[in-house]
Amino acid sequence: MGRHWADFQYEIYLNGMTGAVPRLPTDLTRLEELTERRLGPGPVGYVAGSAGNGSTARANRAALERRRIVPRVLRDVHERDLSVEVLGRTLPAPLALAPVGVLSIMHPEAETAAARAAAAQGVPFVLSSASSTPLEQVAEAMGDAERWFQLYWPRDPEVARSFLNRAGAAGFGVLVVTLDTPLLAWRPRDLDQAYLPFLHGVGTANYFSDPAFQAGLAKPVHEDPNAAVMHFVQMFADPAKTWPDLAFLRENWDGPIVLKGVLHPDDARQAAEAGMDGVVVSNHGGRQVAGSLAAADALPRVAEAVGDRLTVLFDSGVRTGDDIFKALALGARAVLVGRPYVYGLGLDGGPGVEHVIRCLLAELDLTLALSGHATPSTVGPADLADGPV
Repeated sequence: MGRHWADFQYEIYLNGMTGAVPRLPTDLTRLEELTERRLGPGPVGYVAGSAGNGSTARANRAALERRRIVPRVLRDVHERDLSVEVLGRTLPAPLALAPVGVLSIMHPEAETAAARAAAAQGVPFVLSSASSTPLEQVAEAMGDAERWFQLYWPRDPEVARSFLNRAGAAGFGVLVVTLDTPLLAWRPRDLDQAYLPFLHGVGTANYFSDPAFQAGLAKPVHEDPNAAVMHFVQMFADPAKTWPDLAFLRENWDGPIVLKGVLHPDDARQAAEAGMDGVVVSNHGGRQVAGSLAAADALPRVAEAVGDRLTVLFDSGVRTGDDIFKALALGARAVLVGRPYVYGLGLDGGPGVEHVIRCLLAELDLTLALSGHATPSTVGPADLADGPV
């Protein structure tokens, strides 16, 4: 029997006997508005903002909202187990924290606080290449907990190799390669504030601490920080990469490799043919292609194309426990959640992140049970209907 995540609600009610109420809302869709009020426009715009006029981010939400759950009754849901097998590991629930860069703009404890919160709940933490904290430091804060490393594939192969070696040595077990960001998209909220943290040397910790990166500098980072920033900007992404380049990753990484940012079933098939282990169906939370297909609308076709060959994961638009249920029904093995935990971090540090994880999983547990499921494995397309548009 797994842990009953739903018990979090009774913990909240019992704490209420002393007059205590949760520090953050339990309706996680309210966190964005609170964050907008409490943090500066630069950091808030960077996290909440999207490409273009935000239509892709709105489409992500609409695609999940449109699908409605069809509950079933009189099924034994007394004992529930939310654990799932993902990439050869057993996770306590079908959830991981998505890679989000530059978390120091939200809270001084940044990635370390978020990683500790994930570890405390047994949920994998995916560390961004663009973190504000060097990967070794985040690994140390997590002990033996499950951690994955997200790679922004740099132009310099020596820096890429160094990142992979460092992540492997620091106990990151899965490599998540983001492929939808060979260029930074047109993001008006950032442009209107002229706000790009990297230009101030924020979100560059893995690069500035890297021996292969340092080897390309005329002077040490602290002696000429501007030159270091320019070196970073020139190598951050590589729009010339193509499918044959994946061989480089296989040669330099021992564990599972997951390609993030896949929306077309043919791209998913090519990932399978290239010997990859999984894909994340994602449009980067609406941050890359304005006018893009919603991630949840792409998910069923990708799952149908490669679900028997690859681990299909999902992100982009997940805000609630029922969103996770819907993603599972559409063919995802597990989901990655991004902005909600970042808002939790911004509002209340590590405890805010734990609050978000526990709310999501309590709501998922209850949604499963109240829809007639004792485990995620029995959820499928028959559990959804398309609601009125």
